[in-house]
Amino acid sequence: MADPYDVDILVEGVLAGRRLQLARAITLVESSRPDHRQRARLLLQRLLPAAGQAVRVGISGVPGAGKSTFIDALGSRLVRAGHKVAVLAVDPSSSRTGGSILGDRTRMAELAASDNAFVRPSPSGGQLGGVARATRESMTVLEAAGFDVVIVETVGVGQSEVAVGDMVDTFLMLALARAGDQLQGIKRGILERVDVIAVNKADGDQAGEARVCARELRGAMRLMTGDSAKAPEVLTCSALTGDGLDEVWEKVTAHRAALVEAGSLAQRRADQQRSWLHTLTESELLDALRSSPQVRAARAEVEAGMTDGTVSAPEGSQRLIETFYATVRAVDPRRAHRPE
Repeated sequence: MADPYDVDILVEGVLAGRRLQLARAITLVESSRPDHRQRARLLLQRLLPAAGQAVRVGISGVPGAGKSTFIDALGSRLVRAGHKVAVLAVDPSSSRTGGSILGDRTRMAELAASDNAFVRPSPSGGQLGGVARATRESMTVLEAAGFDVVIVETVGVGQSEVAVGDMVDTFLMLALARAGDQLQGIKRGILERVDVIAVNKADGDQAGEARVCARELRGAMRLMTGDSAKAPEVLTCSALTGDGLDEVWEKVTAHRAALVEAGSLAQRRADQQRSWLHTLTESELLDALRSSPQVRAARAEVEAGMTDGTVSAPEGSQRLIETFYATVRAVDPRRAHRPE
């Protein structure tokens, strides 16, 4: 039986746009198995020259704002306009079981059925901001496969959601009328990153309320930025009727075009790569720490000591770190020197 994760086959299939190899490549980069991580690094290295040309859009919003419905409607319009659209819908993982519902695909039925679209539910894996560790790597795979629009749907709105700003060109936030104070529950961090705001569900009896909400948000954003020219665009739309979706996309593309004209898109991408480097380095170090048998044994002793009150948390942390450095030095004395 052929190896489903043969890197040569995956590279050829992804570059040819074959969906089977595309799905397997993303499964590979999402895997946490050490042997899969090694293959994933090789895969990404070979695909990277073919990536980087897509329009990258992050979408977040208050609960109930209709993110999945909005993406289904907008993505379907883009496909009909000749684009190839990929969606990474990051789903929250259970802190207890590690499982996810991964139901976003069912809420994007029209888009998911298109030959020129690819909808991939992705478990967050408990990562900060609900953005899976492999989301960036999956974006590289999708761009190499020829998708010219890549949308990342995040779990929700919170301080940690600013993580999505480190991987997209334009950050779009969906707001909702009848949500009480429009800024309640929306952290300053995400508002400082947002580039376009769309008040969704502006249809029927809610159309007037949506316009009022948009006006209030414009005023709030002008106050926050202190400069009307720097305040993000605020529009109204309806994913149900399609009204305003074209205008929202025009603002998204206009924002990206402004970055290109100013020469700042390349700098933003470079900054994102540096952020990716640091994130991966921290993640790999944490994985190594957790997977060390010696550290696991030491942790059991430390936790027992903390339970009976003989070990403090700072002391326990120091013991675990010293144990980790000792295991690395045992493999190669030249590789680990604990800084004083």
